[in-house]
Amino acid sequence: MTETTTTLPTDAAHRDKWIEAGRGWGARAQEWAYLFEPYALPANQLVFDQLGVGVGSRYLDVACGSGFAANIAHRRGASVSGLDASEDLIDIARARTPDGDFRVGDMFALPFDAGSFDVVTSFNGIWNRCDDALDQVRTALTDDGLLGLTYWGAHQRMGLMPYFITVIQHSPQSHQAATMELGETSNVMADMLSEAGFELLDQGTVEVVNEWPDVDTAVRAMAAAGPSVPAIDAVGYDNFCEALREVIAPMRDEGRNVGVRISSELGWVTARPT
Repeated sequence: MTETTTTLPTDAAHRDKWIEAGRGWGARAQEWAYLFEPYALPANQLVFDQLGVGVGSRYLDVACGSGFAANIAHRRGASVSGLDASEDLIDIARARTPDGDFRVGDMFALPFDAGSFDVVTSFNGIWNRCDDALDQVRTALTDDGLLGLTYWGAHQRMGLMPYFITVIQHSPQSHQAATMELGETSNVMADMLSEAGFELLDQGTVEVVNEWPDVDTAVRAMAAAGPSVPAIDAVGYDNFCEALREVIAPMRDEGRNVGVRISSELGWVTARPT
């Protein structure tokens, strides 16, 4: 879930940014959960295969959003937990997987005992400048536990780039910088893992596809993503949606009547504590 983190010098600043992220990602929680979040299914499945998530796994998803990935892990037989900044998204996660342990909390101060989990993931939730979150994950894992992360991949294979450009163009300058930092994650992830006490095991890329029946549904979904909130606050919801519609409409394949399908690349890594 929460991607707009900037440099945070104090614990109080961490909390402030996390609260802000929760507000952003929870502003339109249902639209995010049902119109956008399922795009990550190929990444969820690939990472779970890499980490061996299955029966008996004690699993935690950090920045779990509405619990989409956690529900997949649950269906594989794992005992699942999740943490997110948004209470509205956590409510959906609890509805999706009633047997799970889903908490509203701070990924920079995880509310779980040390060594509680065999596997921890964060799907597009731990980014550049989120080093302290990796320290928390290291503590939450068992000594032989495993970590899996995803993040946006190469710019030239980012079908959603017009969305991010629109966000940047309509956001205050401080949030423009934060959004652009997301794209640097692939360049710094190896160093982040090493500094947090992890050994990189494997890495690669996976294609994910957003698909919607029409442009209006695509615009609703994108406006529900957390990075949209500063732009919406700055120019208003209707104005931002109109700007999105202008860049998304050309992507619709009217000739084949297949709606809007946008392919993007995610990077992924797996790691273990050293």
